[in-house]
Amino acid sequence: MEKLLKPLRDQIDAIDAQLLDLLNRRARVAQEVGHVKNKVDAPVFRPEREAQVLRGIAARNPGPLGNNELQTIFREIMSACRSLEKKVIVAYLGPEGTFSEQAVYQHFGKSINAIPCASIDEVFRAAEAGTADFGVVPIENSTEGAISRTLDLLMQTPLTISSEVSIPIHHNLMTLSGNMDGVRSICAHSQALAQCQGWLNQHYPNIMRQAVASNAEAARLASEDPAVAAIAGEIASQHYGLQVVSAHIQDEPQNRTRFAVIGRKETEPSGKDQTSLVLSVQNKAGAVYKMLAPLEKFGVSMTRFESRPAKTGAWEYYFFVDIEGHVKEEKIRLALTELKDSVAYFKVLGSYPI
Repeated sequence: MEKLLKPLRDQIDAIDAQLLDLLNRRARVAQEVGHVKNKVDAPVFRPEREAQVLRGIAARNPGPLGNNELQTIFREIMSACRSLEKKVIVAYLGPEGTFSEQAVYQHFGKSINAIPCASIDEVFRAAEAGTADFGVVPIENSTEGAISRTLDLLMQTPLTISSEVSIPIHHNLMTLSGNMDGVRSICAHSQALAQCQGWLNQHYPNIMRQAVASNAEAARLASEDPAVAAIAGEIASQHYGLQVVSAHIQDEPQNRTRFAVIGRKETEPSGKDQTSLVLSVQNKAGAVYKMLAPLEKFGVSMTRFESRPAKTGAWEYYFFVDIEGHVKEEKIRLALTELKDSVAYFKVLGSYPI
């Protein structure tokens, strides 16, 4: 076997040497890009540019590596090269070990400074104050719906949505020992408990369930007490030294959470974008129909429409709408100009790569 493997290993070593040379050549060019950006005070992280690179990798990929695997590799290459210019600072809903942290690394790669925050409000404050370049906040779960606090803050903030991240939510039951012997309580965030309710009723109906601030907090508690089991993601088990008792216990196998990346600069068109809006109309017959008419008139596709009470006590609503396209596209510009004239409240939350 060694005789058969040696020439193949020699080929791999030679290819690795070529890869090493190419990666460092790429890094040197990235440094030159950084010098140019510094002269004009351009941002280090450009979501539209990185989206175009990753789409191009997928389009040109002949295999056998899959597109997801290749894009993961190239995302880390871009992250490492970007860090030669400046390490991007990203605030997220902590503590460490949350799905928010997973979303941060999935989008920006590992060569960043990630700052956990105690609340969604703190993430917004960090990005608004400039102590973080970007913030990552949950905006919608496919099972539980919209994250209300995020929607409220998006209406108030001067920040813009610059990117989005969607990750699968795989809940795991974990303990220090890897089994449920002696476990008296199961801890998790209230949403995680709700998303695993059917499975828990079937397998551990008699163990007390306790809602805590986050799944990462549940993992921390379980790491300190063998009588506590936690529901959390794989990243939390690694961070807190826990063993998985049962994996993927969520009731909905396709459960996903969508995160918004918020920042101070607008994102340029990437070629495949969407725009998020907040709208409100007067409470009268046909108002919502008239509000959406400009989208139909200019052939703009709407991909999300969700209402939220305006909290005025007068049965008024805000509408959160996603449309395909970027505000700098002609048909989007024309549609939004006409739409703005027909509503009581209008705000573009951001245009960003799909």
